[in-house]
Amino acid sequence: MTPDELRAALVGAWRLVSYEARSVDGGEVVRPFGDRPLGLIIYSADGYMSAQITRPDRPLFETDRLESGRPEELTEAARNYLAYAGPFRVPDDTTVIHDVALSLFPNWMGGAQLRVARLDGEVLQLALATPTRIWGEMRTGVLTWERVGRAGD
Repeated sequence: MTPDELRAALVGAWRLVSYEARSVDGGEVVRPFGDRPLGLIIYSADGYMSAQITRPDRPLFETDRLESGRPEELTEAARNYLAYAGPFRVPDDTTVIHDVALSLFPNWMGGAQLRVARLDGEVLQLALATPTRIWGEMRTGVLTWERVGRAGD
């Protein structure tokens, strides 16, 4: 698949099936957002992407207003949610680069998130291009997504 073909194949909405992170020594596998994470990644034809991931079991706040949440509620809400968006690029037949314009985690803004993509029909795997510290250890992460149909169908 050429870079242009991969870019075209990415366009659409994808639902997160799993997110697993394995220790670089090949040991323990963790699931940072639980066994059944919720997530959506969207790639647009005009070159933008947006990703959001969360745990399905996040506790509700005692109030219906975000700004009135207690500090510990706000901390847990942020700890169990990942969101970022911006332009994306496909420089070769396996690499997808997310240029982060907006992010819940402010340190990512202005940077790039590199992913190694593997597409098999309606299943997309995005692996972190380099190991990163997850739960105190250097790990390689793999997110598995499945294409979702048109909204309202």
